[in-house]
Amino acid sequence: MPRRPSDVVDALQGKESIMEPFRIPNSLKNLSGPYPSPDLVLDAAGRGGEPARIVLARLWLSEGIPHAFLECPAVYESVRSWLAVLLSVDAKEIGIVGSARLGASIVPKKGLKPFSPDSDLDLFIVSECLFNKLKDEFCQWSLGFESGKITARNAKENKHWLENNRRIPINISRGFIDTNKIPNLDPYPCTRKINQAMSLLPGKLKSTPNAPHPKEASVRCYRSWISFERQSTLNLRTCWEDWLLQK
Repeated sequence: MPRRPSDVVDALQGKESIMEPFRIPNSLKNLSGPYPSPDLVLDAAGRGGEPARIVLARLWLSEGIPHAFLECPAVYESVRSWLAVLLSVDAKEIGIVGSARLGASIVPKKGLKPFSPDSDLDLFIVSECLFNKLKDEFCQWSLGFESGKITARNAKENKHWLENNRRIPINISRGFIDTNKIPNLDPYPCTRKINQAMSLLPGKLKSTPNAPHPKEASVRCYRSWISFERQSTLNLRTCWEDWLLQK
């Protein structure tokens, strides 16, 4: 079940007056606007602990108009609607993370780089149905690969397949799958459809006025919003720890 904030628990248990003000993590009280700087986000994620990271994941990392589409927000909705029809999901289940969301990367190892028109687009989809289809396709490919029925075309591809075959089950246990980690082959139609859409998306955006022009686009599919929240808060903590080491 979704985790309840401490103030909700207190209210339900009768420990709090109905007129008590809402509790806000101190580290978030001065964080305003939809696109705070990476330093402010990471500082709030660190000082505020898990409660602040949950708020950051829900509010700043998953909702609202992404910075990349500020010039014409309707383009973002067109992208979501196009993908929703292609993949049989709800447009509201599709979002963007990374530098395209906040206007700059919050990953210290990438240098906290600001978003540029040709930066990559990191999309996510929250759909249990789509997640299960992708999980089934991964299992099908994994069994074929491990049994030798499916072989890589060269040594480089085989190296990537070995790593993906090791890593994807870990990610599945955490409630998400990166679709570009499953081979883009005919026996896996759901994966193939997503990867083909991602190969088309940069070209469609390039031909669209007032749209970003990403070099690449990718999709991560989550089982549920709880899975998204859990992984996002974990990423925030890791980024904050790396940020402290570099200060």
